[in-house]
Amino acid sequence: AAGDFADDPVAVDAQRRAVSALGSLIAAARREQRWTVAGLAERAGVAPATVRAVERGAPTVAIGVVFELATLLGVPLFGVAARDLGSVRAVTADRLSLLPQRVRNRVSHDDNF
Repeated sequence: AAGDFADDPVAVDAQRRAVSALGSLIAAARREQRWTVAGLAERAGVAPATVRAVERGAPTVAIGVVFELATLLGVPLFGVAARDLGSVRAVTADRLSLLPQRVRNRVSHDDNF
């Protein structure tokens, strides 16, 4: 069900660690390139508070903003350089073509009268 993820402490912990790790990578890349928070925020078209939230690992920032910051700084996404993301998309498209278009919940019938 939809609420299953939020009730799974292992999944929630993994999500928090992933967001925190990506935030740390973004913070490190920004500092290595000697960009200020304000400078990165201006380039990305977001508020400096948003950059700080990403770097802190806040899970509430839109994923598109996080990816934009990572891309601007050259932080690899999905373990590949930005120039190779097209091949990740192609491989995933091939995989999706082999899977059903829709997934439905299985209906169980109780035949015990």
